Amino acid sequence: MDRISTAQAATMPVEFKLNGKTVVGRSDETLIETAKHYGIDIPHLCYKEGMRPDGNCRACVVEIKGERVLAPSCCRYPKDGMEVTTDSARAVVSQKMVLELLLSDIPEKSYTLDSELDRWAKELKVGKPRFEARHQPKSDLSHAAIAVNLDACIQCTRCLRACREEQVNDVIGYAFRGEHAKIVFDLDDPMGESTCVACGECVQACPTGALMPARDVGMVKPDKQVHSVCPYCGVGCQLTYAVKDNKILYVDGRDGPSNHGRLCVKGRYGFDYVHHKQRLLRPLIRKPGVPKHADFTMDPANPLEHFREASWEEALDLAAGKLTAIRDQHGKGALAGFGSAKGTNEEAYLFQKLVRTGFGSNNVDHCTRLCHASSVAALMEGVASGAVSNQVNDVARAEVIFLIGANPVSNHPVAATWIKNAVKNGAKLIYADPRRSDLSRHAHIMLQFKPDTDVALLNAMMHTIVHEGLVNEDFIKSRTIGYEDLKKNVAGYSPEAMAPVCGIPADTIKEVARLFAKSKGSMILWGMGISQHIHGTDNARCLIALCMMTGQIGRPGTGLHPLRGQNNVQGASDSGLIPMVFPDYQRVDNPEALARFEKLWGATLDPKPGLTVVEIVHAILDDKIHGMYVMGENPAMSDPDAHHAREALAKLDHLVVQEIFLTETCYYADVILPATAWPEKDGTVTNTDRMVQLGRRALDAPGEAKEDLWIIQELARRMGLAWNYAGPRDVFNEMRKGMNSIAGITWERLEEESCVTYPCEKEGDPGQPVVFIDKFPTPTGRAKLVPVDIIPAAEQPDREFPFVLITGRQLEHWHTGAITRRASVLDAIEPEPVASIHPLDLDAMGAKPGDVVTVESRRGIISLYARADDGTPRGAVFIPFCFYEAAANLLTNPALDPYGKIPEFKYCAVKVMKGGELTPRSSYGGGQAFAELKTA
Repeated sequence: MDRISTAQAATMPVEFKLNGKTVVGRSDETLIETAKHYGIDIPHLCYKEGMRPDGNCRACVVEIKGERVLAPSCCRYPKDGMEVTTDSARAVVSQKMVLELLLSDIPEKSYTLDSELDRWAKELKVGKPRFEARHQPKSDLSHAAIAVNLDACIQCTRCLRACREEQVNDVIGYAFRGEHAKIVFDLDDPMGESTCVACGECVQACPTGALMPARDVGMVKPDKQVHSVCPYCGVGCQLTYAVKDNKILYVDGRDGPSNHGRLCVKGRYGFDYVHHKQRLLRPLIRKPGVPKHADFTMDPANPLEHFREASWEEALDLAAGKLTAIRDQHGKGALAGFGSAKGTNEEAYLFQKLVRTGFGSNNVDHCTRLCHASSVAALMEGVASGAVSNQVNDVARAEVIFLIGANPVSNHPVAATWIKNAVKNGAKLIYADPRRSDLSRHAHIMLQFKPDTDVALLNAMMHTIVHEGLVNEDFIKSRTIGYEDLKKNVAGYSPEAMAPVCGIPADTIKEVARLFAKSKGSMILWGMGISQHIHGTDNARCLIALCMMTGQIGRPGTGLHPLRGQNNVQGASDSGLIPMVFPDYQRVDNPEALARFEKLWGATLDPKPGLTVVEIVHAILDDKIHGMYVMGENPAMSDPDAHHAREALAKLDHLVVQEIFLTETCYYADVILPATAWPEKDGTVTNTDRMVQLGRRALDAPGEAKEDLWIIQELARRMGLAWNYAGPRDVFNEMRKGMNSIAGITWERLEEESCVTYPCEKEGDPGQPVVFIDKFPTPTGRAKLVPVDIIPAAEQPDREFPFVLITGRQLEHWHTGAITRRASVLDAIEPEPVASIHPLDLDAMGAKPGDVVTVESRRGIISLYARADDGTPRGAVFIPFCFYEAAANLLTNPALDPYGKIPEFKYCAVKVMKGGELTPRSSYGGGQAFAELKTA
């Protein structure tokens, strides 16, 4: 029987009797699932929908005619003619006995209002247990996020399956025997000392409260539950806020298409920043005489030392009036705007529209310039689309997963779980990165290549594919152009020649190339380790060529996927928050696109591409830009050579910042406008999978803070624009008129379904999870292959600066730390700035883990704590850029990729020395916030 007929056989309808009635189930569906379809709820505890059934609690036993013993309905499948009774006297007696025995083993005190054991005991009228209780272990409160109450544990192993099989973290185990058997963490360590990553999957799985949030919220009943989307990375996990008295109690994962109930530590526990005491509550205006200079600092807890409170009328009039005056005095090119990838699509759309129609230029950009701008440049050039071809969970259909320049375990944790699940199911993971991460242990082959040698490695792989005749000739002939030039170029990049360059043995390069080319489905995923180089566009060009020359695109389990960083960086880019394109990537210098948006917006538009993030900084220092409007971005922390960026911000004649906290960028503001946090607004976001998802308002805004959409519109009106949008629905409907990709998505459908994948050009279309099936959206319908050569990083290590600095994010903190360092649990887990260094390098400098080290580049110097990490290569140091007191971007090089205009965050020369003086941490940081929360 072939695979198709086997699959068909597995889903054949089965007719049998259930509680005396004839029903039809499926041969691959258990009795408990079929019963639920017919409205029959069988008691269960170890069973949880979506998990592998274990059958160990026996609360779900049913009687099957002709069988001697009762059967666990979570593990049994129906057969034709079977007669099943779920509520026979024999079955019910057994179910009640199981519940009574379990009740006798747990304390009378409850840890949660949602105990499934209590609910089933009540439903089956199980009274007080007649049996003696076991010895009750003490609670383990060593972890900042999760409380462990093993006295309430019934050993159902749902937490173990959640940890091992869903998240594949392998922290939770089941140890010892008999009455000593129990759930353990690692080698029976306290949870706070274990390798737990605090994803909370175990908490969500636990039926009794044995695992709970460490905030004592289990016995508090929420007023409401609101479905929304996670505000952190680009995976776009759906979640549910539990709210009481306008405060979020806890967060649960929701069964959304990108996460299916899973969350990471940020999504589950990084929510209480919205209640932080440093929220901006009223508009602020800089006091006369308060200086501006690059080294200016202030206390985020005390903004009134340098600013005064103002009414919204005064603040808006001043903000818009000064921007208008600069435009009228210095010309339309004298203004610029940085929008946000953490807001909604509607906010991004209105922001760029304001800059283009109110400011009068295309000087608008956002953090995509610092993330995947080079990837988008290569994709637009090659396939005329900047979005992914296949969704992340398509890795489940791939035979080979090629992951390069990314650390999804830290940056896209839920996406990492799909990769780990795929590997457990037989996929082969090829993981290529200069740093080795936890995902490396799941890799079939780990390619820990030398930093800055991506092109050497990838060209050598393509050389092998060409040389060994592994090219998909039919695909090349029918779907691509430029192959002959590519073939000639890679001829000079043999694995033997490139092995000493990239540090990967020639035979390994060949093996990887063969695996990729020969598999029935190979999928490429990459991160900012590819894009954040001066050759980032070239790196992405290689990946596109590798995919095309093997025909690994246009089918499930294949394709190209740049993992988008922030929650709405895809949507903000789609919405036109980029200086050279209107919404939907329509070039501003394309006459047809220009005419389309001039008609839609009723305005004359500038056909000249605007300046990018780093170019705007240079233009300020060159006296070309005099005023800026920054919404939800923090360039004082996120830009390369941050001191240089701060000099530019300080030089502006007028800076308007729209924020929820007094960020480092606010230090240089003339007007600060208090905005709403993510749970305080409605609107759509688009994740890395091209899924447009609806975020719903769960909280009222604090103080006088206003929704971002309202603020943008009020500024626009004061700059002469007659806007009258009632809310995000009106804005979204206008977006549909200018963006073919979402033209078929209605607001009503989003309210009903929460998520629709684009392209969706006509109402009712299901959306397209896989694109480029038959052709590419290029003028010829073919993909363009672009040959590239090795270009070294702009700055190389030398005798004075012998180390390579690699920057990035870490699991617990996000971007510049403005939000996550005010989230009590996240900052309690990771409170201090750290530099990850290979243990042998630490030994060589006479330092040990926990010592202070100083890292210096040609642009700046910082001191922070050393962390031993044998995954960091020798001669390199990794520093996350979220810590103000040790801002990694004071060190980074602003050299740009010539195509994507992205800075080289991933490579610059530094020296590392033992010792140094730590900068005092900001007042919002660290365990202080958590301690305040615990004592409140």
